[in-house]
Amino acid sequence: MRDDAITLETALASFAQRLNAAAPDAALRAAMIRCIESDLDRLPLPGAGRTLARWQQLAAVAGIDLALFKLFEGHTDALAILAELNAAPFAGHGIWGVWAAEPPNARVRVSQPDNGQVRLDGRKAWCSGAQQVDYALLTAWDAEDRPYLVAVQLDQPGVSIDAQAWQAVGMASTASVDVHLDNAVGHCVGESGDYLARPGFWQGGAGIAAGWYGAAVALARSLHQQRRQGRPDPHADAHLGSVDAALLGAAAAMRECAAWIDAHPREDARLPVQRLRAQVEMAVEQVSRHVGRALGATPFCRDAHFARLAADLPVFIRQSHAERDLAQLGQLLAARQAEDWSL
Repeated sequence: MRDDAITLETALASFAQRLNAAAPDAALRAAMIRCIESDLDRLPLPGAGRTLARWQQLAAVAGIDLALFKLFEGHTDALAILAELNAAPFAGHGIWGVWAAEPPNARVRVSQPDNGQVRLDGRKAWCSGAQQVDYALLTAWDAEDRPYLVAVQLDQPGVSIDAQAWQAVGMASTASVDVHLDNAVGHCVGESGDYLARPGFWQGGAGIAAGWYGAAVALARSLHQQRRQGRPDPHADAHLGSVDAALLGAAAAMRECAAWIDAHPREDARLPVQRLRAQVEMAVEQVSRHVGRALGATPFCRDAHFARLAADLPVFIRQSHAERDLAQLGQLLAARQAEDWSL
């Protein structure tokens, strides 16, 4: 990122204070374009020595708006993937998305390979921000069920968007919709299996936790400001103390995980990242509960920024798969000969 670039807070201040939007809005795309034009999307790459700085920028965006963060994180993740796999499929600038959900009833097939170019057919589900992005990296499968990562330009014949199923209230404006592909042109990024096998897969997975954390900090700041200015209230102070303990624990976990990734950039980061995501999720749930109980209904009803974050965060954090993710973490730990819980 350029040293003279404007800050995220400056670039996005007006966007953060906009009125609530119940559907995909032009302001969301405009905010992303401003980030790109100001080089604010040029984050340090994961595992390159400044992973924590990358997460700090992601957390800052999430604290401004989670719908914007959803676009920003997907775009910056795509840039990191393309850099890691040494790919530049398109010359033009624009907003990128990464669509890798694989529900059993929605699968995209690749065919007719020709020097890296393929044809795509099928339905891709959970395509976040499809109504705002220009390009996407999506997972697809060939006739022998080998996985590929494919870059697609969305303004081409054979690509259509179906948003009818999206009924969300929280995260409404991101619209994770279905994208239908009918003989659309795509370009393979890397070889079969590279998307999941690369070290950056789990390193990038921690960026979501940075977003959870950034949104929780923004909610917590509302409580901190109220306690600095409000009348004595020991119950609200106790809530603030609980929030502080949760956030400091999560922040320490993020710093430790970032340091581990930078020290082991080519190693499998699944265990430290899954630990981190579990810790941050627990902290976010604790923060949300305590902030709401301490502040009551007022900020939910009269503060547009707070209300939007409070509505979006419970939906957004469900990118965690709850007990399924915890079970996977437990299985990783059970397979190890010894735990590492010593101080």
